[in-house]
Amino acid sequence: DADALDAAIRRIRDARPTAVNLAGGVDRVLPLRAAGVAAVVAEAEAVVREDVAANKAMGALGADWILARVERRPLRVLTHCNTGSLATAGWGTALGVIRELHARGVLETVYADETRPLLQGSRLTAWELDQEGIPHFVQPDGAAASTILRGLVDVAVIGADRIAKNGDTANKIGSVGVALACADAGIPFVVAAPQTTFDPHTPHGDAIEIEQRPETEVLEWSGLRVAPKASRAFNPAFDVTPARLINAIISETGVWEPGE
Repeated sequence: DADALDAAIRRIRDARPTAVNLAGGVDRVLPLRAAGVAAVVAEAEAVVREDVAANKAMGALGADWILARVERRPLRVLTHCNTGSLATAGWGTALGVIRELHARGVLETVYADETRPLLQGSRLTAWELDQEGIPHFVQPDGAAASTILRGLVDVAVIGADRIAKNGDTANKIGSVGVALACADAGIPFVVAAPQTTFDPHTPHGDAIEIEQRPETEVLEWSGLRVAPKASRAFNPAFDVTPARLINAIISETGVWEPGE
């Protein structure tokens, strides 16, 4: 009935409070509800097509930006979490940039952070890289800063779940640590995200709601408790990287350099 449908819509719209894309997609399709199922499906399919096209465009723009600023060939790229076809409608955002670099024959290897606690990097990103035949290392999140500071990485490319009006960017927990290491090492830290990720109604990162995940994701491993019973877990799903640490934000329409 109508009440059940409304509840389902709210549940989907509010499922990821930090990310803005899902709510935006629901809000775009919702006005067509009265027009019937066919109209809703047609609009949803349009969203999918537009997302894939946007991802491929930002892949090319991101590769161009990186190649114009990083001299070393072939490139060694670090990425965090999953931003590929499994996280988008297709091709990917940050992983789309990496795919484009690989297609151009200028990519040596990718350092994919495992992305604790749900291991999106080792379970998803590594799988996508393997499917594409892209050389890669899966590394513990705690190794990322060391890998960067040892000079093993030329550029870091990540995605985003919400970008505030001032350029502050929310992404998977651990992203800001990568940005800090890149700043110290003097290498580019790049965000790749479609225009649907930009939120002009959020003025800065402090206004972004950070989703808190279940404590069991940290306190248990494969269903077994690994921490003492009295231990609590602080498990934010995302963090916010200040705009000053971001060298470039790549979207399908162009490049913004908020840190300049």
